[in-house]
Amino acid sequence: QTNNLSTFRVLFIVKGILTLCFSLFFIFYGFIGTIFGNIEDFNDLEFNPGIIFIVIGIIGFFITIIFGVLTLIAAKYLNEVRGYNFIFVVAILNCLTGILGILLGVFTLVELTKPHVKALFEENKLKNI
Repeated sequence: QTNNLSTFRVLFIVKGILTLCFSLFFIFYGFIGTIFGNIEDFNDLEFNPGIIFIVIGIIGFFITIIFGVLTLIAAKYLNEVRGYNFIFVVAILNCLTGILGILLGVFTLVELTKPHVKALFEENKLKNI
């Protein structure tokens, strides 16, 4: 029986690269916060609203970098047909990241739960022991 693991590997690579590129948005977001933070009118306030932009930018940057790296690692594991549970978890996490992530995650989960794909992972796991 055939499987689509190589197709999903390519899609995971594309999704990982797109996620890493999206992290640039949060760098820009933090940069906007530093610009707002340096405006004279905001410095007179008790709380500078530019700090919110900076905090969201930093947190968003690290989350998108982590998601991107995890997705690329899952692509590597799909190529090697190992790390079934890791790929499963990353597919679920990708379901949280917009329509592309939902589609990729759901179809990956469907593929991973097929009996012959599970057997392929188990067979490869036993070879490496």
